[in-house]
Amino acid sequence: MVAMAAKDGDGWALCGRGHRHWGVHGAAGLLAVHHDMAGTAHVLMQKRSWWSHFGGTWGVPGGARDSHEDSASTAMREAREEAGLDGDGLRVQAVYRDDHGGWTFDTVIAEAVGLLPAAPTSGESAELRWVPAGDVQERRLHPGFAEAWPALRPALAPVVLVLDMANIVGARAEHGWWRDRAGAAEKLLAEVKGMMDAGVGALPEEFPDLTLSFPRVIAVVEGAARAAGSPGGITVVRAPGSGDDAIVQTVHDIVAWERVLVVTADRELRRRVSELGASVAGPGWLLSRL
Repeated sequence: MVAMAAKDGDGWALCGRGHRHWGVHGAAGLLAVHHDMAGTAHVLMQKRSWWSHFGGTWGVPGGARDSHEDSASTAMREAREEAGLDGDGLRVQAVYRDDHGGWTFDTVIAEAVGLLPAAPTSGESAELRWVPAGDVQERRLHPGFAEAWPALRPALAPVVLVLDMANIVGARAEHGWWRDRAGAAEKLLAEVKGMMDAGVGALPEEFPDLTLSFPRVIAVVEGAARAAGSPGGITVVRAPGSGDDAIVQTVHDIVAWERVLVVTADRELRRRVSELGASVAGPGWLLSRL
């Protein structure tokens, strides 16, 4: 067995473009974002110390990924080491990969509950500041961040996945599901939870092109399925009457700056939620990812 040690990612690497990058196994950084009550996105930016690589430029806290880490672990560790963030009040919502040809930088986008206190906690950071997303390009940006920003900007909005459970379970058509609708719903919810923990790959084409997404999930159950248990991390809405009406109300109540994807094959429901600005995908989109 090969030993995996902390900081075994430190070192220079050469990418396919012929550029030198810090991080033998690639690197990752944390892009924390908070939407205020008006829906304006603010991102936490780091000004790099003058002596560092591209010193004096603005980007995100980040650094080399160790061999045993995933990108989210690296980004959170670097944010703790460079900005004093301990992970409280942050929820990973997406990962964007910038591939330079054999070397990658993963920007981990994390939703923040507020403008979390942050300050330089290592010599690599000269300043930490929350910046409105519309003002980011006015700063002298790190070249890598400047190249990625046009793709990152539309990915700041959190995604909410709203599941029409009755429709999805019916489309799955597992033998005997109609005799135990609550059990069928519980099984589906458990599999969705596993998928969400690992991250969803490509979302439908109208969404930003991200390596992984970790959307919030709201599952609407109706009838006998209302007795289904709820795994942690998924909000279950137990419709008192029409499941379709509960889904429409759920979409209506989601804050305006979040993007909504409703999973259903019901034509009338698709029309109703589309009128509220939601995107739609059929059950096959979800089931193919379980």
